[in-house]
Amino acid sequence: MKLPNAHLATVEKEKITGYLLNGGHRFGGSKARFFNRFGFRMDDWETLARALYEHAQHHEVTVQRDAGFGPRYEVDGPLNTPDGRRPRVRTVWQLDQGEVAPRLITAYPREAT
Repeated sequence: MKLPNAHLATVEKEKITGYLLNGGHRFGGSKARFFNRFGFRMDDWETLARALYEHAQHHEVTVQRDAGFGPRYEVDGPLNTPDGRRPRVRTVWQLDQGEVAPRLITAYPREAT
């Protein structure tokens, strides 16, 4: 199954700049180091946002669970990167109650299976 309404998915700037590419963030720092290794940069945050959006379009939902505020979906697969490598990542999306557009919650590296 694909992410419901994936074509409407939102990736907020703050999620990228304040978390996923923020090397000083308590929980996002290791993620920032991971994404930086593949050429993603804070001054071009839109490139990571676009790659995560495309990730949601092209890969299947692997896990769906209720998060209390609406369903949460995990999507696994390779991510297109600026340096051309394709690391496996998991993106997590939530479809808040009453909304039609899923929003990005997080993204992180996955081990190759």
